[in-house]
Amino acid sequence: MGYNKYRGDYLFDGKTLLDGNSVLITNKEGVIVDIVSITDAGEGVQIYEGILSPGFINCHCHLELSHMKGLIPENTGLIPFILSILQQRHATEDEIFAAIQHADDAMFNSGIVAVGDISNNTLTFPQKQKSKLQYHNFIEVSGFSPAIAQMRFETSMEIYKTFKTHFPNSTSLVPHAPYSVSKELFGLIDNLENNPLSSIHNQETPDENVFFLSGEGKFNLLYETIGVDIKQFFQPSGNTSLQTVLPLISKPTKLLLVHDTFTSQQDIDVLKALSPDQQVIFCLCVNANLYIENMLPPIDLFLQNDCNIVLGTDSFASNHQLSILSEMITINQHFPHIPLATILQWATINGAKALGMDDSLGSFEVSKKPGIVNISKLTKEGKISSSSKAKRIL
Repeated sequence: MGYNKYRGDYLFDGKTLLDGNSVLITNKEGVIVDIVSITDAGEGVQIYEGILSPGFINCHCHLELSHMKGLIPENTGLIPFILSILQQRHATEDEIFAAIQHADDAMFNSGIVAVGDISNNTLTFPQKQKSKLQYHNFIEVSGFSPAIAQMRFETSMEIYKTFKTHFPNSTSLVPHAPYSVSKELFGLIDNLENNPLSSIHNQETPDENVFFLSGEGKFNLLYETIGVDIKQFFQPSGNTSLQTVLPLISKPTKLLLVHDTFTSQQDIDVLKALSPDQQVIFCLCVNANLYIENMLPPIDLFLQNDCNIVLGTDSFASNHQLSILSEMITINQHFPHIPLATILQWATINGAKALGMDDSLGSFEVSKKPGIVNISKLTKEGKISSSSKAKRIL
C-alpha cells in the first residue's frame, strides 16, 4: 500500500499546534495512518509553507440564499435585513440552483469538509446529493402566530421527510428564532422523536431581548410590516429571548445557539441551571454579525465560562464569502489574545463533534479521513492575518 507524507511549518492535529518536525502520513485514499517525527518519515515528504490542518467545519450556513450575494447593504440592522430577505429572496430556479452549486464548490475549495445548513425548502437537496461536502440539514420551522402552528409544522415535516430519505442520520427539524416561533410550534418541534441535534438563531440584536423583556422595540415594526397582529397572542415574558425559549427546547441532547451577539452572563448562568444535561454549543458567525449589526459576540465572556464554541459563515446574503478561514481571521484581528490553536479547534474538532461527524472528521487521528487544508501566508510570528489563504490539499 502506498502512502502520502505531508509536512508544514506547523501541523495542527485537531488539538495542538505542532512544530515543523512533525510529518502527517495518510494512505492513498486520505485516511490518517500516523504522525511521525521528520527523522522517522523517510523520503517523499511533501513540503508546505504555513499550517497543515484538518478540514474545516462550517456549523451554520444558509446555502439556499446563495443567489442573494450583494443584494442587501451592510449595517442595516437585523429587522431591515429580515424584511429584505423576505422581499428579495425570490429568483428563478435556474439562478438559485447555479448560485447553490457555486457556493458549494467555493466552500469545498476553501477547505470546508462539512456544513450545518439551514433549509426552509428543498432547493438545496439536488446539490447536496452530489456534493463532495458532508451536510447536516437543519430543516427550519417558523410561524409566530399560534393559529398557524400545525400548518407550518406539517409543511416543514414534508421538507424534513425529503431530506431524511438521503440523509437519514443528519437531518433535524429546528425552530428559526425566539421571535418567529410560537409556544405551540415549539411544542410540536420539541416532541418530534429522533431529533437529538437542534439549532436556533439567538440574540442577534438588542431589540430581540427588549421585545421579550417589555414588548417594545423594533420587532413590532417587523410584525406590522408582514401583517401579523401580535396583540392577539403575545405577552412579554420579562426575561431575555434566550431565557424565554430555553424551556421549550428541552428534548434535544445538543443545542446550537447561533450568533449570540447579545448573550449575557445571566443568560449563561440560567442556561447552565436549566439545561445541565443538554450540550449547548455557541456558534459564532462574526463576519455576518459585522455585516448586519456591526457588532461582535462577547467571545471573552464565552471563554471565561468555558463555553463550547464552533464557527459558521451564515449566508451570502450576510457575508462576502463562505470561508471559515475568513471567520478565523476576523476573530484573530479583534481578539488577538486568543491562541491560534484555540480558534483552530473551534474550526475543526469542535465543529465535527457538534454535528456528530467526529468519527471521521475534525482531527488527524488514525483511521479518520478529515481532509487536509494548507493555511499559508502567515505572519513572521506564525499567526494568521488578512493575507492568509486556505487551500485544500486533500
